[in-house]
Amino acid sequence: MPISPNQGSSGGGTAVTITGTNLSGTTAVRFGTKFATSVTNVSPTQVTAVSPSGNGSVGVTVTTPGGTSGPIPFYYVGAPFKQTLSPTSGSTAGGGTVTLTGAGLSTATSVSFGANSAVPTVVSDGQITVVVPAGAAGSVGVSVTTAGGTSNGLSYTYVSPPTVTTVTPDEGPTTGGTPVTVAGTGLTSTNSLTFDGVPAPFTVISDTALSAFTPPGAAGLVDVVVTNDAGSATATDAFEYIAGPGI
Repeated sequence: MPISPNQGSSGGGTAVTITGTNLSGTTAVRFGTKFATSVTNVSPTQVTAVSPSGNGSVGVTVTTPGGTSGPIPFYYVGAPFKQTLSPTSGSTAGGGTVTLTGAGLSTATSVSFGANSAVPTVVSDGQITVVVPAGAAGSVGVSVTTAGGTSNGLSYTYVSPPTVTTVTPDEGPTTGGTPVTVAGTGLTSTNSLTFDGVPAPFTVISDTALSAFTPPGAAGLVDVVVTNDAGSATATDAFEYIAGPGI
């Protein structure tokens, strides 16, 4: 006499289907010593029941006017516990892989990032990985659903890929130190700004502007690259280094 699913939350509330024979007139379903919170006699071969609270492994029995069946195992699972999430941010396009650690994760069936969800890969009871679905820019709650319930408490930040439209002024001496403003979009989470591959010190003014000082560079036109957790944007030949006069 199989039962599906054969595991559920220790808090109870799991709807299970029991199949067998001669189940008409079922009067009770027990999970160990506790009665199911509700029982529906679907047919002579099927009964549905909602599990009470419990712990560990218990035997499920069905009682009809003809007697009580032998027990079939049902396993209570504790609610999951999430400890860390890494990385904690990524592109609005999704596609990055996130690792969650904690406990009670071996039965994880879904990870939700705000309103969007994805199916995880179980590594162990203490670790799962999941490919992040696409989402709108901003911070969202992350929840994990297992046979034991749903756990919340962590957050993930969706970041828009950057763009660069202008660098003002667009020229300066090869010695560096020119104060410039880099305009674009998605600049709030900028973690790197380079001129011809050389890092430049910068300050985020807004999502559309950075202030920076050019590093030293060789004479000529160079690319300016802005990078955040969602990717990089390149402004080709956006700044020109000008050599000083020689006498």
